[in-house]
This record gives sequence, C-alpha cells and structure tokens, in this order.
Amino acid sequence: MSTPTLHKAYDSTLFKKQGEDLIEKLSNHLAQTTSGQSSTMNTWVPPQEEYLFWKTYASQEHSTATFFEDVLKRSIHTHHPKYIGHQIAPTVPVSGLSTMLSALLNNGMAVYEMGQASSAIERVVIEKFTETIGWQQGDGFLTSGGTLANLTALLAARKAKVRTDIWNEGHSSKLAIMVSEEAHYCIDRSARIMGLGEEGIIKVPVNTDYKIRLDLLQDYYDQATSKGLEVFAIIGSAPSTSTGVYDDLEGISAFAKANNLWFHIDGAHGGAAIFSSTYAHLLNGIKDADSVIIDGHKMMGTSSITTAVLFKNAVDSYATFSQKAQYLWEQNDDPDWFNIAKRTFECTKSMMSLRFFSIWNAYGDQFFDDFVTTLYRSASVFAKKIDEDPDFELAFEPESNIVCFRYTRNSTKNPIEQVNKTIRKILLEDGEFYIVSTLLKGEFWLRTTFMNPFTTVKHMERLLNKIKETVPVNVY
Repeated sequence: MSTPTLHKAYDSTLFKKQGEDLIEKLSNHLAQTTSGQSSTMNTWVPPQEEYLFWKTYASQEHSTATFFEDVLKRSIHTHHPKYIGHQIAPTVPVSGLSTMLSALLNNGMAVYEMGQASSAIERVVIEKFTETIGWQQGDGFLTSGGTLANLTALLAARKAKVRTDIWNEGHSSKLAIMVSEEAHYCIDRSARIMGLGEEGIIKVPVNTDYKIRLDLLQDYYDQATSKGLEVFAIIGSAPSTSTGVYDDLEGISAFAKANNLWFHIDGAHGGAAIFSSTYAHLLNGIKDADSVIIDGHKMMGTSSITTAVLFKNAVDSYATFSQKAQYLWEQNDDPDWFNIAKRTFECTKSMMSLRFFSIWNAYGDQFFDDFVTTLYRSASVFAKKIDEDPDFELAFEPESNIVCFRYTRNSTKNPIEQVNKTIRKILLEDGEFYIVSTLLKGEFWLRTTFMNPFTTVKHMERLLNKIKETVPVNVY
C-alpha cells in the first residue's frame, strides 16, 4: 500500500511547480553566464570545507528550490565565456532538456522492449557518424564516456586479431598495443584492465610537434615481437588531450596495414572535427581506421556523459561480448542491433541517443560544423595573442582548441615552473577564469581549452592582463 510520502514524491502538480521554478533558475543562469554578466564562473571552496557544508546541509531542512539554487551557486559555470579549462562542453540547452526527459522516463535500453524510441534513435545517430566518416558497412553504439569506449574498442581489436578465444578460454600469451607517449591515460588504464601489464603498453615517443614518430613505429614493433609480445593494435590520438595535437592518422594506418594490426583512433576530444568543413582534414585517414570513438560531451555540445563507439565493419561491434542471457533475448543468427546490451558494458544504459538527436533535430549538421570551427579558431586567435606578447611563451602552434603557454617575464627571479604553478593556483582560487595545466616533456605549462563559443578576444586579453597584474603582487 502506498504511503502519503510516496504520493507526494510522485505528485505531478508538485513536479510541475518545482520544474517551472528550476527552468526559470536555469534560464536566468544561462542568460547571465553566456553573456558574461556574472563576474566569476566559480567560487572556490577547499574540498573539506565543501564536504562539511553538504554534510551539515543533509541534516537540515531545505526546500527543493533552495537545494537547486545552492547547487547552482556552488558549481563551475561551463557556459561562462571565462571557462577555458577542461574539455567539457557548455551543454546545448535542448540537449539538457532531452537529458531531463530521458532521466524521468528512465528507459534502461538493455533490450529493445525497454527502450523502443531511444534504441531506434541510437541507430539513426550511429548511421550519421559512420556515413560522415565514409564507412559503407559501419556500425556502433553509444556508451558512457571515452574511457569505457576505448576499452570496448580495444576488446574488439583483441577479439579480431588474437587467435585465442580469450573471452571463453582466457589468455596466456603476452599481448601488446602501441600508442603515443602523449596518449590519454585511459588507454594505459584500458590496457592494464585487459591484463596486458606495463610491458604490453608500447609507448612511442613524439616528435617536436608532439605527433607520434612514424619513423620509430617499425623499430618499436620489431623490438616488441623479438621479446615475445604479440602486438595486436595501434592507437592514434585525435588529438592528444594534453596538447590538442592530432597524430598523422594516414601514416599510422599505413603501418597498421603493413603489420596486420587493428587501427583504433581515440577521437574522444577531436573526432567531431569530421563535421567541420574547415578542420576535417585533421582527420585524414579516419576512413581507414577499424574503430573510432567520439565524445558528444566534448566537441558536440551534448550533456554528459555520451560517447560513440564506431566500427568500420559492423560485425566487429557484435563480436566483443558473446554470451548467453536467454531471459533477455533469444539466441539466433540475426545481428539484433536493437538489443544493445549484447554489445556494450552497460546492461542498464541511459537514453543518451536523445542528447545527440535533439541537437540534430533542432539545428541540423550545421551546428556541429559551427561549434568545432568556432572553438578551433578561438584557439588560433589566442595563440597569436600569446605569440605577440613578450611576457608569454607559446608551447607550439595549436591544431585544435587547446593552447599550452606560460608566463616567462623575470623568470630569473623565480623558476618558470614555480611562477606558473602559482599563477594557476591563484586563478583557480580567484574564480574569474578557469584554466588548467599540463606537463609537456616533463615541463609545467598552463593549458586552456576553448569550449565556449561565446569566449571573445576581450576575454582572452583580460586573461593575459590578469596574469600580468597577478604575478608581481603574488609571485615576486
């Protein structure tokens, strides 16, 4: 028997009131952040202090409206043009609304009957990706983030290239993959999860442009095989997360073909450039890849966390997880595209296809072209500003929307690394701007990622001036 509390929790009238209040708050938030009206995009609070705030909060009574408002106040505002930090997109509002819709419907999507609309929409979305890449027999699915997507693709690679039936028999042979030393750490993590160990992750050095050295690939491969390692895949970064630099995908593809390796592209951040008429050339060679991943929540404006895992040959997207679950589906020879749990780690999967499709439905392909092109051009403009300013040093010319730079004036008084670490800390705690940092060949650099299409030249100039104003007072 239902209780008064249960009735209240599911009351549609209350939901409407709370929903309208939240939409109004979010609308005001959107207006203030995208326009840059709010002076800061974050209010920094140390971790323990923030934990104690919410610990105390949980023991007190607060209205739902107050709770929503407090979360808004105490979160980073990715829609603010001074958010130039990590690779998380300012969600396109219609994608946010579709996520709200899917959260309430809560269709699990393991099997078609639990997610009819979202399963069919997912296939349409995947076809859009594979057609844009140029694959005639491509397929794939959506999964929860780039880390899981890369792991899924590498498992498919192992299934396709390794002779042993590892899924059923386990493996005793020493397997390995090849990847740039600048690749995202999740590749290393995936390899270790797969049991390859440290020796099975062959990290190839990069050149002065931070691209994987093609001239070393054969030597590294031969050294690995001479040690008894069976190399089954090579990964190209599109781009590397730290640098925003794209590997030479055509060169890697040629090497993969010559050595019968699976060619995977980690396009989590920059794979979306296939939709940019200006920057699609950075992905020359993608058509020859065996698998590709692309995050929607990075360069496509969707809410988190949404990633496409794409395969050149449809059969590879079905082969990774081969097991029986008769209570969910019947064993048959049909590829069963609509029972998605056959192909993914998730047995319960959110209706993430709505996040892509809602944007396509509202604005078409042009949105994705405009989004990528605008952000990559912003990085070029910022890089030029740095290049023209004697107080700063540019690490390299950016290929994407990621720019690495550092403050160098009066570096004889304090080490460059310490000066820039202090700058990063001050900016974080100040809250007007949000930028991050990275290590390039062991050296500390400030790092910006232009994720907001409303970031202008004035914001860029303000950031550089703020750093100049900050350093004399706080560092020297």
